[in-house]
Amino acid sequence: MKKALHFLTCLLLVLIYSACQSEKGSENAGNATNAADTLLSDDSLMTLVQERTFQYFWEGAEPNSGLARERFHVDGEYPENDKNVITSGGSGFGLMALLVGLERGFINRQEGVERLDKIMDFLAKADRFHGAWPHWMYGETGKVKPFSPNDDGGDLVETAFLVQGLLCVRQYLQEGNDQEKQVAAKADSLWRGVEWDWYRNGGKNVLYWHWSPNHAWKMNFPLEGYNECLITYVLAAASPTHSIPAEVYHEGWARGGGIKADVTTYGYPLTLKHNGAEQYGGPLFWAHYSYLGLNPKDLTDQYANYWEENKNHTLINRQYCVENPKNFAGYGEDCWGLTASYSVNGYAAHRPDEDLGVISPTAALSSFPYTPEYSMDALKFFYNELGDKIMGPYGFYDAFSIEKNWYPQRYLAIDQGPIVVMMENHRSGLLWELFMSCPEIQEGLQKLGFESPNI
Repeated sequence: MKKALHFLTCLLLVLIYSACQSEKGSENAGNATNAADTLLSDDSLMTLVQERTFQYFWEGAEPNSGLARERFHVDGEYPENDKNVITSGGSGFGLMALLVGLERGFINRQEGVERLDKIMDFLAKADRFHGAWPHWMYGETGKVKPFSPNDDGGDLVETAFLVQGLLCVRQYLQEGNDQEKQVAAKADSLWRGVEWDWYRNGGKNVLYWHWSPNHAWKMNFPLEGYNECLITYVLAAASPTHSIPAEVYHEGWARGGGIKADVTTYGYPLTLKHNGAEQYGGPLFWAHYSYLGLNPKDLTDQYANYWEENKNHTLINRQYCVENPKNFAGYGEDCWGLTASYSVNGYAAHRPDEDLGVISPTAALSSFPYTPEYSMDALKFFYNELGDKIMGPYGFYDAFSIEKNWYPQRYLAIDQGPIVVMMENHRSGLLWELFMSCPEIQEGLQKLGFESPNI
């Protein structure tokens, strides 16, 4: 009965979308979805956008590995012929998106489990460096593709994003049938193989982002907060095989207390010193990537209340767009959201103090848990007012600029994944419940001094 209702709902959405497309004519493609405004409820619109975005990780996945392509360009133009290069962090987000697809019936359970099994087998054979996967891999072989000349080994942060997804898969399938239990066991084995303690660079009280067999620690990038990397320390502390002591978190990530700040912008306080972006907070992905599985609701430690930090970070980012001090066309109450994405000249970490007139849909949509009403306003604007200018086969395109009349038909995995996952966390809390149910995570959080109703 549930599948039948889902089928009828999806059929209705497809018919509505098709009707809108046929009515729009050729005069104004930007208003392609206006006719749907009075037909789609908020809930149905969210489902439609989640399903379309989910397809990036299902239909659009790299075929050999089943994992997420780093990028997908509808125009077919790629740098360095990297159409089949996969991203480890974006693939972690994709694993979580696949669970959303299973839960919401976008795919049936058997085909979803088979895809997850394929992914686990690929990851087990792919290049690893003291247990950590590289940032990029070739989907055909699993061999590392250097991210930069000295970054051709393990990437601990991207690995953390991947492991966040692996643990959610384990929790989702571990009580299932024999095949599902086997997939869950494979995910658990991959998690246990990450040597978090190796990335202390000889026992220092800080974690390092990179290690290479060819260049060792030459990248020299210690993980010191605050940015998107909190989940790395949580997982390292929680590891049952290669754990780190609490002082690595407090002396390294928290800078011996130096992570604390006392900044108020537009009336919203920030209590953490956002690296290089103290007044407004960093790009909004800092409020998303570590919190796809890690539930920030009532999550506190001696440094911050992470729900309030992320919510205020989002509100500051939105209010900046409303104030629009650079007078960029399009910015306003319904069109907001600055984060790292494609930009008019390549790629940029957009934020209020690095504002180039580019809006990234993932910024507002992945903020649904923090600002549900404002995020819904943005979703409706993107869908109803901009329509086909920014909506493609795998959801909203990565970024756009009304100011520059710039609407590239391109996607990035790391931006599409959080849309599916954080919208679901807002709607059902699915990924938060799965990740926070891990006994190791609960123990790791307690070890670091966190408090939460989930531990």
